[in-house]
Amino acid sequence: MLDGQLETLAAVILAGGGASRLHGRDKPMIAVGGVPMLTRVVRAAVEAGAAPVVVVGPDRGEMPAGVRVVREEPAGGGPVAAAAAGLAGLEQVGVVALLAADLPYMSAQALRVLMDALGDADGALFVDEDGRRQLLCGVWNRAALWRAIHAFGDTAGGSLRRLVKDLSVVEVRWDGAKAPYVDCDTEEDLRRVGL
Repeated sequence: MLDGQLETLAAVILAGGGASRLHGRDKPMIAVGGVPMLTRVVRAAVEAGAAPVVVVGPDRGEMPAGVRVVREEPAGGGPVAAAAAGLAGLEQVGVVALLAADLPYMSAQALRVLMDALGDADGALFVDEDGRRQLLCGVWNRAALWRAIHAFGDTAGGSLRRLVKDLSVVEVRWDGAKAPYVDCDTEEDLRRVGL
């Protein structure tokens, strides 16, 4: 941790988007193994000790205690706008997990692995078997990420890759089955995770 940085963990879960490749289905609420993917990600964050947990997207009804739901501006404005909405009001938090809502294998263990890897870097991200950074499966020094958002300009439609391009990042490989960064963008992805 950086000197003076709070070690408190929060989580921001991006649960908007149009799911165009899933014919408009509400992707975060698609159940894998009988449990909606959004519920799985929220549970992992809570079990890892994240507080608060902020879900960015439309209100889908009851959430566990301590989970806030906010909306990005404009609605559907993309991941940078959603990250900005989720981070607003988290000044007392040292580290924030920035997660997609369609990660059926996300776990508290995976978040702890990322936290352990963070050290003095601005962020720690899982990378897949091809070395690609999984930008919505990582933890960040909240202050560094917030500064990047403020320097970004208009966040609507902005690229996460561009947002974090100047931040120091530790790349973490998952050693085991059911990689926590596996997401579900297509029907084929859903079949692969056993829907």
